[in-house]
Amino acid sequence: MKGVAQLRDPSAKEVNCPPSDGAEEQIQQFDKAELQMFANYCVAAAESMAFALMRTAHSTFVKETEDFSCSIMTPSGLTFASPRTLGATWYAGLDYGPLLALVQEYRAGDIWLTNDAYSGYIATHTPDIVVWRPVFYGDKLVCFVGGHIHNTDMGGAVPASLSRTLTEIHQEGIRFPPTRIVRGGVINEEVLALMATNVRAPEQNRGDLSAQLASLVIGERKIVEIVDRLGADRFEAGTKALLAYSEQQARAVARTIPDGEYFFDDYADEDSAVNGKPMRVALTLRIKDGLLEFDFTGSDPQLSSSLNVPTGGHERHALALVGLNYVLYSLNPDLLLNAGMLRIARCILPEGTVLNPHPPAAVGMRSLTCMVLQVVVFGAFARAAPDRLPACPSSGMSLLNVRTMGHDGRTVMASIGPIGGGAGGSMYADGSDGSGANFAFLRNTPVEINEAEVPIKIRRYGLVRNSGGAGRYRGGLGTVMEFQVFAPDTMITARNRDRSYFSAWGLNGGLAGRTSTFTRNPGTPQEEDLGNADLVSCMPGDVIRCAGAGGGGYGDPRTRDPDRVLADMRCGYLTLEDARELYAVAVSEGKLDKEKTQKLRALKDVSIGRELFDFGVYRRAHEQRWTRERYAVLTERLIRVPVEWRFFLKRRVFEMLDQRIADGTATDGAKMIDILFDELISLYPQVEDHCTCLVRNCTETCVRAGSCPPR
Repeated sequence: MKGVAQLRDPSAKEVNCPPSDGAEEQIQQFDKAELQMFANYCVAAAESMAFALMRTAHSTFVKETEDFSCSIMTPSGLTFASPRTLGATWYAGLDYGPLLALVQEYRAGDIWLTNDAYSGYIATHTPDIVVWRPVFYGDKLVCFVGGHIHNTDMGGAVPASLSRTLTEIHQEGIRFPPTRIVRGGVINEEVLALMATNVRAPEQNRGDLSAQLASLVIGERKIVEIVDRLGADRFEAGTKALLAYSEQQARAVARTIPDGEYFFDDYADEDSAVNGKPMRVALTLRIKDGLLEFDFTGSDPQLSSSLNVPTGGHERHALALVGLNYVLYSLNPDLLLNAGMLRIARCILPEGTVLNPHPPAAVGMRSLTCMVLQVVVFGAFARAAPDRLPACPSSGMSLLNVRTMGHDGRTVMASIGPIGGGAGGSMYADGSDGSGANFAFLRNTPVEINEAEVPIKIRRYGLVRNSGGAGRYRGGLGTVMEFQVFAPDTMITARNRDRSYFSAWGLNGGLAGRTSTFTRNPGTPQEEDLGNADLVSCMPGDVIRCAGAGGGGYGDPRTRDPDRVLADMRCGYLTLEDARELYAVAVSEGKLDKEKTQKLRALKDVSIGRELFDFGVYRRAHEQRWTRERYAVLTERLIRVPVEWRFFLKRRVFEMLDQRIADGTATDGAKMIDILFDELISLYPQVEDHCTCLVRNCTETCVRAGSCPPR
């Protein structure tokens, strides 16, 4: 039948893109100029989709902040083209295959939709509505066009649908499994009515969805124009060549990094909303002849909060490998950004962990954990090539939403922008201020737009002095926003609040960046430190200040050009005290005192004995208590108990160790964790009824799988 395509059985196991043989043959079907022109045609089509979406969307978060993606995929689901200048940059390597396979038959003129994180693991939290459309040329399915937008609200327990406080996905808003939203060009109004009934800003949601659907129509039109020019067979060959060439480029970059095994870990401040403990992501990166293995064994167990990342254990899941995208592109800016570049990699994502949770685990705040995950990847590569990669970006990007009442009494709900920090310093330049590195794609919203759309007053919007980590090249500065609300029961949501305790690490002698802050009514007797709270109820007149963290510095601060230090002071980026204490630069009456500066710098060579990374005071204190060896024992014991028990037992072990240290009965070494765990098992013997592996004879295969064989 014309315009109909059957896809593979969704239950069939298929490795979509192994490190491929025959890549060279696919590339050689095109000369380089021809292949580059074809790549440009396809990227231009994706850019047209993105431009239409951005210009016609209703919500600020899409049309200003640009949290959306547009993709053009092969019939099997591999992204081979996406915008380079618009939208989110995380999804260039996305494999839609697991999602496409959930639909048995595709027809021309149909569009499908989902926002269920556990349906194919593509829409990875409820606000992300993913849409896709088959593109036929005659009776041949030549590709799919698709993408996502982040909706400001999808209903659920809290405004904006997302909070660390939520414990299961059912609280995070209405979910749609793969659903045909358009059949033969006719929209399904029943689906729209169901959505409108369950969300807080239905007109906004419908407007954004209409923009999405329009972008797919444009994408289809652009692809048909390309196929008209080249023919269907040549188009198909071109898509395979693009993927193969990106793989070839990525492998060439990876071969410039020394083979070996590199460990790195990092933390989110808190694993839950109440009495939170540090949440750890651990990575062992193995490099061999241009092939990469990312082993996340040792990461925290699945959480009872919403920080879980739903990957389904897919070994090339896009969210697990975003950090790799950035590393490869940083080392080769000519890299073709598509799913081919991920063929050189595979991930080990143990089941029942924060990076591969079981449903119905809450996943709404997965982007907070993704930031930690990306930083861990950056750190592992920095161990392998410290002279080629920058220090840690600030991370901890807070995405602020306001639900309040307008002057006409109607409810207003909108995003007022991301508040984050800058990039890490590099071997040749300061980190960019205000926004940089892995979250630079999120644009700020102009003050005029915010005040026009939301009844608030922005009192301050700028950069945070002294926030960038000191270094020969300093880290980028954090952003600060201060605003006042005027209606009772105004609700502020600050998604992804983090980096209040753990800092962005410095590299090669550079210092860690300053941490973030979140304050109600600053500078008044009613001042309140909100920490990492992501839900704040405000009354008329309340003022909220959110200040982002700074990026890490690169290189010894006392080797920084004194004139650059003076320039930072004149711009208001640095205080006189920090110039003297951190950079050993003396300034008198606004001018550089060269003689005193030379004396200060001669006092001590602080670079001698300094380690590769500066992690900041809080992390150093945490890792004196929780050593890598203790974490290894905790991981080994947790992996052998049922998933439902792991988070509870982890927190109890943390609490028991804190108590033992406080009363002076803790012993040194990792054996202490075994002792505490054995005490817990004696308190909860029902755990042993679920698992035979508490006798501690698990195989390596069992540990890596993340679950134990049944009794």
